[in-house]
Amino acid sequence: MKELLTTTPRDVARELARKYSTMTHDELDILESILVPVKFAKGEMILKEGDICRNIYYVEKGLVRQFYFKNGKEVTEYLAVEGNIFMCIESLFREEPTHLQIEALENTLVYCLPKRRLEEVALHNVNIQILFRKILEESLILSQVHADLVRFESAQDRYKKLCKQSPQVILRSPLVYIASYLQMTPETLSRVRSNTLND
Repeated sequence: MKELLTTTPRDVARELARKYSTMTHDELDILESILVPVKFAKGEMILKEGDICRNIYYVEKGLVRQFYFKNGKEVTEYLAVEGNIFMCIESLFREEPTHLQIEALENTLVYCLPKRRLEEVALHNVNIQILFRKILEESLILSQVHADLVRFESAQDRYKKLCKQSPQVILRSPLVYIASYLQMTPETLSRVRSNTLND
């Protein structure tokens, strides 16, 4: 999996700063110092049910699925690709075991932002504080957008919106996980896809 590590923590710190908060040179140094690169092989679990989530994760390379079990079936809650952030937010803040599981669907490189370290440095650095807040805001908004999508949109519109918002997820994720994420059966997804292609 050596081919995955093409970027440095500095590159990732810059990318996070660009996306969430402007930073001074010193603040970039601090952010870089707390980033921890971790590689996962395809099929490897990043977090299992019962683990405590202690990090915010940034996907540098790869594809990740967040899911849980309901009535013996897997339900996909989130699919993340390059540039996306994921976490088990309740477990992260309550420091309690999570009901969620996170799996690498491809060989994946993530950069971990340990919550404890992030909170420590945010106390003395306003821009890192802003970055922390904006990451959490984004996570909450994405959850709300997904909830509204499955609550209010037709199957066709759900699929079209996901195509627009996350084309890489559509291209790279197994259909069974896309169907689960959009809360439809694989058969409905196949029908929706063929209708979309015929539009």
